[in-house]
Amino acid sequence: MNTEVHPLETIVNYENILFEIEDGIAVVTLNRPKLLNALNAHTVNELRAAFTRVAEDPHIKCAILTGSGEKAFAAGADIPELTTLTPVGGAQFSLNGQEALNLIQHLDKPVIAAVNGFALGGGCELAMACHVRFASQNAKFGQPEVNLGIIPGYGGTQRLARLVGAGRALELCMSGDMIDANEAYRIGLVNKVYPLEELLTKSKEFCKKVMSKGPKAIAFVLHAVNRGLEMSLYDGLRHEAHLFGIICATEDMREGTKAFVEKRPAQFKGK
Repeated sequence: MNTEVHPLETIVNYENILFEIEDGIAVVTLNRPKLLNALNAHTVNELRAAFTRVAEDPHIKCAILTGSGEKAFAAGADIPELTTLTPVGGAQFSLNGQEALNLIQHLDKPVIAAVNGFALGGGCELAMACHVRFASQNAKFGQPEVNLGIIPGYGGTQRLARLVGAGRALELCMSGDMIDANEAYRIGLVNKVYPLEELLTKSKEFCKKVMSKGPKAIAFVLHAVNRGLEMSLYDGLRHEAHLFGIICATEDMREGTKAFVEKRPAQFKGK
């Protein structure tokens, strides 16, 4: 283990989240266990600040987002905050949450959701904004907003349909039903399911695997997929070709191809 400590490698005293960096991996933990890590406006703002830090700190190569305790990743919005919303306030509430989640989705560093329990409403939307989702065996997913007479507002209607298809997304959003981790895996909502006690370890192992690859290549993969989903297939392919051309000018490309020919591990520098 690398014992060199950078000045930023500490736990930051946020109010509703924990932030820790270890060996280049930032672990962001929602920390409202008595409220099942519900997402109030202040927590969403802290998440935005935390992932801005992930984006800007060159010592951070990958991030994991999880919840404190064993019951919940994030069990949804803080309902009392919703009761007084007006039409204008409701739209702004939705946009604020969407902006925070968009920041996570469009990071050029991988973000792994380690879903350790309930991921409902805003919690499910938060997990979907991450690039890869690993779930514990006790995890539950759902968009139960219709039970409150509202709709998903943090991107649930859009990201869910893109991940699992319109039919399944409509079924979940209209019924408000919860699904377990195995069903979430079956429909493609999560990538892997692990025992709860292994979830964080497996997430860190995945981060370390990704971090061994070319950093520029990882960033370009994220950009190509995220932006490509917003384009037609033709435009997405053109965008991929453009990025492929740029990556061919990097030192990492020269090192990676040379290392393959010389049958040795590549020493990537992110240049």
